[in-house]
This record gives sequence, structure tokens and C-alpha cells, in this order.
Amino acid sequence: MRIQVLATLRALVALLPLTTLSGTALAQQPPAAAFKVAIFHRDSVETSPFVSSPASHAAEQHKFWDKGNSLLFAAVAATSAADFVVTKSNLDRGGNELNPATRLFGRSTAGLAMNFAGETAGVVGLSYFFHKTGHHKLERAVSFVDIGGSAAAVGYDLSHR
Repeated sequence: MRIQVLATLRALVALLPLTTLSGTALAQQPPAAAFKVAIFHRDSVETSPFVSSPASHAAEQHKFWDKGNSLLFAAVAATSAADFVVTKSNLDRGGNELNPATRLFGRSTAGLAMNFAGETAGVVGLSYFFHKTGHHKLERAVSFVDIGGSAAAVGYDLSHR
């Protein structure tokens, strides 16, 4: 029963990014006015609605290490650290790791710490990738999904001691 609940919870957390890929999350484009660029002819200047200039995108960008991302990454690190502490405590008491990926690293304290540090670094890296490709909603959603997954794992572990 406990394994089924955890499997269902992890499946829901895994499906959460797919819901963010629908509809408006994929429709991240600048306003129509940003697509107008001057086209020079010999006698006149016209604007084209189909050509975009890089300068028009600069105003819409935010810095990667802005206040919002910094707070999210701090929360990711904190929930990962809490997950590490609770998982290590449960393993020391003879418990089992239910996550197969973490189970590979959970044989030693250093391996377990590397797993959770790698998870945090992976979240920052994936967020940076989405930032650079202009998917700013997904950039922040990665952190929210990881925070939710780690918090759920901590809650589950604490309630099943």
C-alpha cells in the first residue's frame, strides 16, 4: 500500500511538467509589435510584420539570477537538503529507499549527498537552458516541480517512520 501511494505521488509529480507544456506555455512569443523591422528600399522605408530584431527581445528578458530565481533555487537546495537528511536517517534505521535512481547512490553517505547535490545542480542547469531558449515559464516551473517532489518525499518519509 505504501509503495502504491508513493508510486502514484511520483507519477503525478512526473506528469506535472507535461501539463506546463500545453497551450500558453508553448506560445511564448513577443508581442506583434516586436516583429516589425524596417526594410529599406531604394526610395522608401517599410516595416515587415514577419521579421524580428534581437533588440526588441532585450526588453522582455530578465536576468537569470534575478530575485525570483534566487529564491526558488534556495528553496530547491533547502528541500533537497531536507530530503537528504530524512532519507539518510531512514536508511540508517534500516529503511528502504523507494526511488530507484536514489537507491543506486544510497549505499554511502557521500553517494547520497552527491545524488541530492546533483539533483539541485540539474534543476539550476535545466532552468538555465529554458532561460536561454526563452521559455521563462518553464524556467521557473522546473524549480516548483522539484520543490514539490522533494517536499512530498520528506513528508512521506516523516509520516512513515
